[in-house]
Amino acid sequence: MFEPAPRLLLGLLTGFLFGFFLQKGRVSDRRVIVGQFLLRDFTVMKVMMTAILVGGAGVYAMLAAGWVQLSVKPAQLAAIFLGALIFGPAMVFLGYCPGTAVAAAGEGKRDAWWGLLGMTLGAAVYAEFDAACSRTLRAWADLGQVTLPQLTGIPAYAWFAGLAVFAILFFRRVDSRSAA
Repeated sequence: MFEPAPRLLLGLLTGFLFGFFLQKGRVSDRRVIVGQFLLRDFTVMKVMMTAILVGGAGVYAMLAAGWVQLSVKPAQLAAIFLGALIFGPAMVFLGYCPGTAVAAAGEGKRDAWWGLLGMTLGAAVYAEFDAACSRTLRAWADLGQVTLPQLTGIPAYAWFAGLAVFAILFFRRVDSRSAA
């Protein structure tokens, strides 16, 4: 039922570091997240793009070295679309995503606790209705366990190179606009 103690401690350390970096990156501040949705503050986009590039490149480097295996979840487009319709407005309303809500709650921000309660209730409702919806919702537009490199035939390194170029150009554009 439980993982070995070293693995649990690694998870605890990883979670602590994740929260620490969220807080240091200022993305556990709801005003920064709402500013992203209002296209006024791109801190969240910068942090997420950097995390995707570093994390993705690290995963694929470890995959190439044979240290890890990919665990790809099915790309069920209808379920993803419905989840986005629920998640997006809820994130704007609350001002936090799940990770930043936990970090903000750890900082003692009371509004984040309401978000954690809402996420817990939402998870319970999802668990209750998941089996009933899975046959219809998940079956529609199910691409299976596929990655972008597999789907497009473009190697992973090319995806990351393109994303890195986009990120650099985007960051420069945003920084030049905010300096003016």
